[in-house]
Amino acid sequence: MSSTAPDPMASQLANAAPVELPPAISESVTLRCGDNSLIYVDFFQGNKQVQLKTEKGGPATMLKAPEAGQPFEAAGGYKLTGTPKNVNVTVPGKAAKTCHA
Repeated sequence: MSSTAPDPMASQLANAAPVELPPAISESVTLRCGDNSLIYVDFFQGNKQVQLKTEKGGPATMLKAPEAGQPFEAAGGYKLTGTPKNVNVTVPGKAAKTCHA
């Protein structure tokens, strides 16, 4: 005999859809751009999202691509294409620029 009450959510939990964990960061890079500024980019496994910061301690913006190999985009005019060694990036209110590792 058990002294614990049965779990009222046991059947719901048993039938719940599997949880998909967010992708892990595959590479974090600092890139120097043509205008001598720096950007900070985290590339995630699966090549469908990146996290972009325009200042080291600044806010991060998540950019997503519908499929691997397509441009990463976010609301407001953010766009990034490329690899951890070389990217083209557009941020709201600024001209597009090329940045290298």
